[in-house]
Amino acid sequence: MNQATASLAAKPDSGTPGKRLGSILKNTAFIVAGILSAGMGLKGFLLSSHFIDGGATGISMLLATGLNLPLSWGLLLINLPFLLLGYRQMGLRFAVKSAVAIAGLALCLVVVPYPDVTPDLLITAVFGGVFIGAGIGLAMRGGAVLDGTEILALLINRNTPLLKVSDIILILNIFIFGVAAFILGVTEALYSILTYVSASKTLDFLLNGIEQYTGVTIISEHSEEIREAITTHLGRGVTIYKGQSGYGKRGEQREERNIIFTVVTRLELPKLREEVKRLDPHAFLVQHSVDDAVGGMLKRRPLH
Repeated sequence: MNQATASLAAKPDSGTPGKRLGSILKNTAFIVAGILSAGMGLKGFLLSSHFIDGGATGISMLLATGLNLPLSWGLLLINLPFLLLGYRQMGLRFAVKSAVAIAGLALCLVVVPYPDVTPDLLITAVFGGVFIGAGIGLAMRGGAVLDGTEILALLINRNTPLLKVSDIILILNIFIFGVAAFILGVTEALYSILTYVSASKTLDFLLNGIEQYTGVTIISEHSEEIREAITTHLGRGVTIYKGQSGYGKRGEQREERNIIFTVVTRLELPKLREEVKRLDPHAFLVQHSVDDAVGGMLKRRPLH
């Protein structure tokens, strides 16, 4: 749950009034769906079994258990400082949308009669996390957050670059689940960790999808054949860099090379590697995950 929040900073509206209205309706639908999904995960699964999630939601659930407070009030109180940080770091629009989303979740827990789905602890932990992760992801797609912990993590990361956002969130959650082991019990804490992992994987899949992109750099003496295979067989665009070899294992030095860079989905990656290996078994290939990509030829063009 650590890579999408930075992209939620407010952007000015653009386009015609019709497009702006359509964007507002779409974002509202995402946020409402996220609230209902997260509410199902909390009230339909976790609360009856005394499991928690990570982040601000987990802190709220611990306070609700330890101090006998309504969870809805805990969500509002715990997330309030994070929303103030969000206002300072990401602007008024983001803070308002997130405040409305969190207040909506708190209201949803009070008024929506979710069923208690199952007494099975394993199913409760896994599917409670799935619904919560889906809810947070849908809210993020709508430009808001339902859990303010990542805002704090981003702020710490800016002031302490040696710590990544993911590291900060991990440290916070280790502390939360450690406290949970004392308050709720070791078994409940372990199941809660499973809930958090399930929520994280669901959130990652929802934000990145099955079409998560991978950047691939290819250095080969047969760059033209590889370029043609990528554009013809895969339907992907490429970028050609001009470069020189350093000192290769076959002894060549400072020879000019065409360096190919392309972006493919993880489903297309095996086919790309197969094509490169077929054309040049000695090709040097480097791949890395792409957190976000817009523009260019990201959508696969039709092949003829």
